[in-house]
Amino acid sequence: MKPKAVQPNEVKKAMRLSFIPGLGQFYNGQPFKGVIFLGLTIIFISQMAVSGVQALIGLVTLGSVPIEDHSLFLMIEGTLQLIITVLFLVFYSINLMDAKRVATMKSNGEKINRTAKEIIANMLDHGFPYLLTFPAYFAMIFTIIFPVLVTIFMAFTNYDFYHIPPASLIDWVGFKNFFSIFFLSSYRATFMAVFSWTVIWTLLSSTLAIVLGVFTAVIANQSFIKGKRFFGVIFLLPWAVPAFITIMSFSNMFNDSIGAINTQVIPLLNHLPFIDIGAIAWKTDPFWTKVAIILIQGWLGFPYIYVMTTGILQSIPGELYEAAKIDGANAIQRFKQITMPMILFVAAPIFVTQYTGNFNNFSMIYLFNEGGPGSVGGGAGSTDILISWIYKLTTGNSPQYSVAAAVTLLISALIITVSLIIFKKTNAFNMEDL
Repeated sequence: MKPKAVQPNEVKKAMRLSFIPGLGQFYNGQPFKGVIFLGLTIIFISQMAVSGVQALIGLVTLGSVPIEDHSLFLMIEGTLQLIITVLFLVFYSINLMDAKRVATMKSNGEKINRTAKEIIANMLDHGFPYLLTFPAYFAMIFTIIFPVLVTIFMAFTNYDFYHIPPASLIDWVGFKNFFSIFFLSSYRATFMAVFSWTVIWTLLSSTLAIVLGVFTAVIANQSFIKGKRFFGVIFLLPWAVPAFITIMSFSNMFNDSIGAINTQVIPLLNHLPFIDIGAIAWKTDPFWTKVAIILIQGWLGFPYIYVMTTGILQSIPGELYEAAKIDGANAIQRFKQITMPMILFVAAPIFVTQYTGNFNNFSMIYLFNEGGPGSVGGGAGSTDILISWIYKLTTGNSPQYSVAAAVTLLISALIITVSLIIFKKTNAFNMEDL
């Protein structure tokens, strides 16, 4: 039987009625859905009338009377209302599309679900994955997107030591904070010094951990190595102990005057021929402090890479190595042509997370020497990375919350951009061929 032609007038009428959510559903013969859509709309309109409009106005003005108006609270309430409004607009679009889709089905003579029982059964049959993931997405909106939006808005204000509500009001200043970071001499010098060290720290510490992890896994995986389980336990020890305990222990060990490195390890090395090392200023000389924290992070980071690489190596077919030996490939060639490509194919996303994690590795920097020694200006110590500098900007004697928020946005933009580029280049999430 030839399907019935679509009646444009019915579809258009359903769409026009849906400008008030729910009416289009009533017109399509779905009263249960219409009640829900209309009810949600009434709830939203009521909320806007009671407090929503005022919250959005407060987000724009950030208050007008000190003490009486709290700019930060107004920003938070306004941001929350903005999210609610956007969610309603998404719901409104769904309402229009739903009315059009059902009206089209109705015009074509297709069966539509009319009763509550039929609609719920259809949702469970065809929309179960969406129902299952909806709570997670809903929670993500208010636990991730909400604070991120507040941080973004804060970066465009003058929220600092001189503008702390409710005693003082916060004002919108546009891109002034970003301009200060890049063009104001005091902030620019500090930002460039901290940023350059952050990049160096990230590259060296992460690369050291990856190289150590891959190297130990490849060596331990060789057939001639005895006692592999023993070495596996030893290599996992840095991972088993909580990181903050290890960092603080190393901080004591690297103490210039009474630490074990200067008082025991270096004197022991000096007994070897051709070695004469004096006490090293591990915590008072910026260069040696940087060396120390890079070495410590290499120690802390390599066990995870070791475990992951070991699993990858055990999954590589031995026939590949046998064929390579027959073709005359030596150990280095087998590593370059078989082992390393397989490791990178599987572990590239994990390696990226090592770099992004160390870019924001606050605990390593702060627990070892609180970002010291010395200062590079702007409240930053000589070994502070961007994340620890942000901490100091918000907890110092003259907090600069807006500047800290601006730096946070720059960090996020940089990490997201670099990660996406690397993921794209390595096809990290390309599952089509699997």
